[in-house]
Amino acid sequence: MRHNYLTVLFAILLLCGCGADKNLKRAEKYLALGEYYDASTEYRTAYSKTPAKERDKRGQIARKMALCYEKINSTQKAIAAYRNVIRYHQDDADTHLSFARQLMKNGNYKEAAQEFQAVIDSMPDNLMARDGLEAAMAAPRLKEQGSRYTVKKMEVFNSRRADYSPMLFGEEHDQLYFTSTRNEAEGDELSGITGTKNGDVFFSQKDDKGKWSKPQRVESGLNSEYDEGACCFNPDQREMYLTLCSSDPSYPRYAKIVKSSRSDAAWGKPSEVQLTRDTLSSYAHPAISPDGEWLYFCSDMPGGEGGLDIWRARLTSSGMGGVENVGPPVNTAGDEMFPTFRPNGDFYFSSNGLPGLGGLDIYIATVGEDGRYHLEHPGYPLNSQGDDFGMTFEGPHNRGFFCSNRGDGRGWDHIFSFEKPEIIQTVKGWVYEIDGYELTEAQVYMVGNDGTNEKLSVRSDGSFEKVLTPGVDYVFLAACRGYLNHKEELHVVETSESEEHVLQFPLASITVPVMIDNIFYDYDKATLRPESTQALDELVTLLNENPNVTIELSAHCDYHGSQAYNVGLAQRRAESVVEYLVGHGIAADRLTPRGYGKEKPKVVRKKLASQYEWLKEGDVLTEEFIKALDKDKQAICDQLNRRTEFIVLRTTYGMFDKDGNLTNPPKQKQKEEEESDDGFFIDF
Repeated sequence: MRHNYLTVLFAILLLCGCGADKNLKRAEKYLALGEYYDASTEYRTAYSKTPAKERDKRGQIARKMALCYEKINSTQKAIAAYRNVIRYHQDDADTHLSFARQLMKNGNYKEAAQEFQAVIDSMPDNLMARDGLEAAMAAPRLKEQGSRYTVKKMEVFNSRRADYSPMLFGEEHDQLYFTSTRNEAEGDELSGITGTKNGDVFFSQKDDKGKWSKPQRVESGLNSEYDEGACCFNPDQREMYLTLCSSDPSYPRYAKIVKSSRSDAAWGKPSEVQLTRDTLSSYAHPAISPDGEWLYFCSDMPGGEGGLDIWRARLTSSGMGGVENVGPPVNTAGDEMFPTFRPNGDFYFSSNGLPGLGGLDIYIATVGEDGRYHLEHPGYPLNSQGDDFGMTFEGPHNRGFFCSNRGDGRGWDHIFSFEKPEIIQTVKGWVYEIDGYELTEAQVYMVGNDGTNEKLSVRSDGSFEKVLTPGVDYVFLAACRGYLNHKEELHVVETSESEEHVLQFPLASITVPVMIDNIFYDYDKATLRPESTQALDELVTLLNENPNVTIELSAHCDYHGSQAYNVGLAQRRAESVVEYLVGHGIAADRLTPRGYGKEKPKVVRKKLASQYEWLKEGDVLTEEFIKALDKDKQAICDQLNRRTEFIVLRTTYGMFDKDGNLTNPPKQKQKEEEESDDGFFIDF
């Protein structure tokens, strides 16, 4: 009977061993493909089937199981697995180093310090262990110290799966794109890497009241059955760069960067961005520098500092330039990922190879006077013991969104808002045709007495925005082909609160009449009234800013009274305006007064149509048109016809001498100016 019992027991153990071997074989295959979730499941099954007395084998399985849990952010399970590796004496220095990092990620700083010390005891020169010990000792104090950052979990964006890598979009920063593995993602299969659906790009829209909409998957050719995410946009927001991980059941998964173009408010099917000819490395987490000249990304390609490094490639009109490693101190022997930029040029990234609070921590890299990056750890609560990464900023302000898996037992990433109060002074300007539409083709030149000399692009709504430096005097010049220039000056003083300076740049057309608002005459006379002074002074400024133009200054009347009388009155009024301009320094031969009487009735343009709903753009206020209206509207139209306007006659006044040569030819540029990429100088 005892013999039979032993035989049965032996058979059970044999079957268990065979079963474990099958699970191990499948686990090894999944691990080789990078499918860590499926591999962890098979390792866990193999571990449970392996008899407790086979301590070496159990310890070896636990070690690989710990690696898989680490990869899928199952920190608690990874810690338990590493404890088993140590328990079964299959540990080495790397085990204790990885175990310590998982303890850091779980906030177990005291035990983590002990494990880092154990590594140092056996390997005194291990830099990662020394940095880790320093971080573990400093973390409690750093966490207690806190910072001026405030963070808040954004439930409106988050699901019961992973939501990460937010990126604000739109000129008003009112759209948020991010990656999600929620159930609404495309396809039905679960990823062998994460155990969830493959990630898709989702977006949410903020309404006029500041409320964000329920996230929706981007519908177009952008998403597929594969893994898409971690997107960014180029400066004009017409192109999206993102990461794509395609699947091959017999080949390891390598991430690559792809690009999608925006057309008719929809994102097209992405195409691959070839950075190198290396097909055995991953390329992920794209970020475009604020000037649009560099594509930053992370990669495990050879030639880095170790692990994943941040690299960059120059963006040129003919394609990608060569790639280069950003180098220390940004890159370390650990992993550096998720690069991004604040609009002011500050560079943000996440690393687990630098001293921090645990997991991936966010770091800020700024360029010093020595031309090198200098790093700053922004502290708690922006950083935590978990993984913190994926920053996006709301314009020039130090607020926006990021993601973190802090406090989530399953390791899912979630989107948080952040804000750090700062005193920021900005200018927001609007460039538009005086009587019409925004001028999106305009350029704004910004010059400061601190040496600032920049050219600013105008957005689709005619606006531009720029951060200012207190104590600096600025001059802004708006210019657009077919329009006169307009200049504004701004002196920025120190303030105790953030302030936005708003400037208007109404540009006068050189092809259509421009109305001069607020010119008033005595009744039935040509005498200018005192309240006309401001408008006339503004016209003097405009003519001084555009010294090469000549204008016809015209006065108009309504249809009441005789034509001869109206023309005479209008002519005298036009001459009164010209006399004022000449008296304030404008050359008389630049001005031609002309009285039209009622000959040229007012043509309604966009600005006027927006003021009176019963008028539409293109209406001509003729006598016939006016008489068809009621009395109140007739009075308004008569008032609109009684106006003073100017139209540009020439744009070359004073530019040539009697022999036809330029009177002020451009000076020869200095050699260094000729060699600059986009040098310009405006002398006001």
